[in-house]
Amino acid sequence: MSERESMEYDVVIVGGGPAGLASAIRLKQLAVEQSKEISVCILEKGSEIGAHILSGAVVDPIALDELIPDWKDKGSPLTVPVTENLHWVLTKKGKYNLPHLLMPGFLDNKGTYTVSLGNFCRWLAGQAEELGVEIFPGFAAAEILFNDDGSVKGVATGDMGIARDGTRKADWQPGMEIHARYTFMAEGARGHLTKELTRIFDLRKDSGPQVYGLGIKELWDVPADQHHPGRVIHTQGWPLDDAWGGGFLYHQDNNQVALGFVVALDYQNPTLSPFEEFQQWKTHPAIAPEIAGGKRVSYGARAINEGGWQAVPTLAFPGGVLVGCSAGFVNVPRIKGSHTAMKSGMLAAEAAFAAVIADHRHDELADYEPALRASWIAKELKLVRNAQPAVTKFGATVGTLYAGLDLWLNHLKIGVPWTFKHHADHTTLRRTDHVHAKRYPKPDGKLTFDRLSSVFLSNTNHEEDQPVHLTLKDAAVPITINLALYDSPESRYCPAGVYEIVDQDKGDPRLQINAQNCVHCKTCDIKDPTQNINWVVPEGGGGPNYPNM
Repeated sequence: MSERESMEYDVVIVGGGPAGLASAIRLKQLAVEQSKEISVCILEKGSEIGAHILSGAVVDPIALDELIPDWKDKGSPLTVPVTENLHWVLTKKGKYNLPHLLMPGFLDNKGTYTVSLGNFCRWLAGQAEELGVEIFPGFAAAEILFNDDGSVKGVATGDMGIARDGTRKADWQPGMEIHARYTFMAEGARGHLTKELTRIFDLRKDSGPQVYGLGIKELWDVPADQHHPGRVIHTQGWPLDDAWGGGFLYHQDNNQVALGFVVALDYQNPTLSPFEEFQQWKTHPAIAPEIAGGKRVSYGARAINEGGWQAVPTLAFPGGVLVGCSAGFVNVPRIKGSHTAMKSGMLAAEAAFAAVIADHRHDELADYEPALRASWIAKELKLVRNAQPAVTKFGATVGTLYAGLDLWLNHLKIGVPWTFKHHADHTTLRRTDHVHAKRYPKPDGKLTFDRLSSVFLSNTNHEEDQPVHLTLKDAAVPITINLALYDSPESRYCPAGVYEIVDQDKGDPRLQINAQNCVHCKTCDIKDPTQNINWVVPEGGGGPNYPNM
């Protein structure tokens, strides 16, 4: 007999990001509107709502307007409208502006807000709790539960107090089983349970692979006289010369600038380090003045879905659905995904509410996917579906020109009949003897920094005596393949210094995994060339504790 206790809900939502919170709010709103009862809970692996949330972020309030029309009167943190929108193409020493007249209107930031997405989620959580949603931060969904017929029954949280050797410590507590009629996966990009469900139910049988970018972000306090609330800057070009990506600077409230860098994870050179590219980018003559005299106060990283419409999988399975970045609704050219994530959660909530009221359970929510594919999410993502893969297909210069043409043709309602396909990011690395090895300057400690001092600012913490959550399918592969052919790319693509090769000078190299540094970005799970690394959830409450990222 299981030692775990169980709790029953109509809907359990795994993940307290924009999609999960919007799902929960909409479910409870419908219950109020129709004078019905529905029980809803959210499991959040972070120590609090917002602790693991990281984004630029510039938010389009279109979904929020639908969900909470009077949000401006309810203390929403969306208080800094975008007032200046710049796009710079960087060369090594200079820049040139990309005029907005060259961009279709649907890429404009008119009516959007720059905000801490973590703080926005904290506010949404308050709205959800006022409606009666039960939120459990610090409880990580570690296991999918199934009924005898194979449908999803719910999830189980991980045991607490397990030692690294697998034994129970004195403070051991068994996990809790959460049973529900329907389970919403709102884990974000590359969720570990979503990955398992995708395999079990073959959710990608009708779609291409998802592809990703790695977003690395810092938050800086800057002098008041150089702070320009509402200024939004995006860049492309330097320092990237053999990868695609770009930078952003958002002047938010409280004299803070959020800045970061995104590198598409389909890059080929295994010696490339996204973290070092970001540090180098900050030294550009156009970027450094934006944070001159300031102080870096926070750091973090997160994988971002970049696959677009052609990478959206089947969304419903027996007993549950995928919402938000668990499915992948980021609009890459707009550099936005919170609004589409929220809308997907709202549509799933409407399908689930109807099923619950009809006394259904554990079946497939057949109304969800047609509703989403008929929504403005689909319309928006179809318009931009070829932009990101065009760059992969044709290279940065030609790809950008093609993407611009494709976007304009769609804007003019001419469109093109084809859709470019993706290749999974882990398939793209070339051997080190086929590339030019990249070298990066040492950090100066003022503008540029090392990874360990950066991780310190993420407030990352894991109980050290717990099982390593970065698991290897074959312990020999990191040396016999990754080191031998690719010079250990995991030691470079990880933005937190989790992976390092030790004892190489002694002729007996081995991979050391510093799991306590992990910021839960999922890059290793995505980019490892043999897919030998499998990210699984650590104890609830572990990982970064972002204050307002």
